[in-house]
Amino acid sequence: MTDATPDPVPAGIDPEAAPSGPGCLECDEAGGWWVHLRRCAQCGHVGCCDSSPAQHATAHFHATGHPVMQSFEPGEDWFWDFSRSVGVLGPRLADPQHHPVDQPTPGPTGRVPDDWRDHVH
Repeated sequence: MTDATPDPVPAGIDPEAAPSGPGCLECDEAGGWWVHLRRCAQCGHVGCCDSSPAQHATAHFHATGHPVMQSFEPGEDWFWDFSRSVGVLGPRLADPQHHPVDQPTPGPTGRVPDDWRDHVH
């Protein structure tokens, strides 16, 4: 019989931190839009990806030093460590696991310009 010790939670990840909302926090406050969403694995802040015009997920890393984020897109569960520029493994985070499935990509409804492709990075 072996004692199974659970893997330690990687630094920069708090599995109990709930997402800050269904969309990019700063884009929602400013009336902006995003391509894809990323969730801070340490505090739950939801920001927009680097393809989005405002790149709030990366800005959150630079402002806070929180190194790890996870995709907040349906069907994706990968993590990224900004401090090392590598993908990492992480535990299941607090629900919800992604933005609402009826929220379009890019989103949100009503705020994405018709020429959105001209604004992505």
